[in-house]
Amino acid sequence: MKAYLPILLMIVGLALLLSGIAPYDRTTWWLEIFPVLIGAPLLLLTARRFPLTPLTYTLLAVHALILIVGGHYSYARVPLGFWVQDLLGLARNDYDRLGHFAQGFVPAIFVREILLRTSPLRPGRWLFALVTATCLAFSAFYELFEWWAALAGGHAADAFLGTQGDVWDTQWDMFSALVGALLAQLTLARTHDRSLAQLRRPQPHAAA
Repeated sequence: MKAYLPILLMIVGLALLLSGIAPYDRTTWWLEIFPVLIGAPLLLLTARRFPLTPLTYTLLAVHALILIVGGHYSYARVPLGFWVQDLLGLARNDYDRLGHFAQGFVPAIFVREILLRTSPLRPGRWLFALVTATCLAFSAFYELFEWWAALAGGHAADAFLGTQGDVWDTQWDMFSALVGALLAQLTLARTHDRSLAQLRRPQPHAAA
């Protein structure tokens, strides 16, 4: 466990460095990766005092990689999105939908862990509802951030918005995050509970 977080950080750090080599749009790259630049150091600084479960660290690393890839290509131009678009006959590159799905899926487990470890809440309907509401609130705030970026940057922020002409893009983004938050809790709750129980278990050196 002690080596797991540094390994994830090395993978994310390497991906971040590679993504910074000739990105499609440098401003978009900065806007997309800034959560990684803020989150990774915070996770490293809190790892000893408040370590998270391996499941949560893994999900956060995957989310970081999704952001990094989107930052390098811009979401509307990610090759994986074009491949899926051609395979399924879609009207647009839907990689940004994956990004917003992850924006609900990953924070759901992160928020669930924080609430279970720092509040009186226990697994159940109230926890499910509060986690879902928190993820929706975060998604709404991110849409506001995109709006502010568009106001400040004008056409320079078009690649960051990645609407691809869809007038309902904001609503689809928030719906994708909602689906992600619900699915994460429905599919990973028991696995997460076991991971939390393992984290609470006294380590051999601590019991000695």
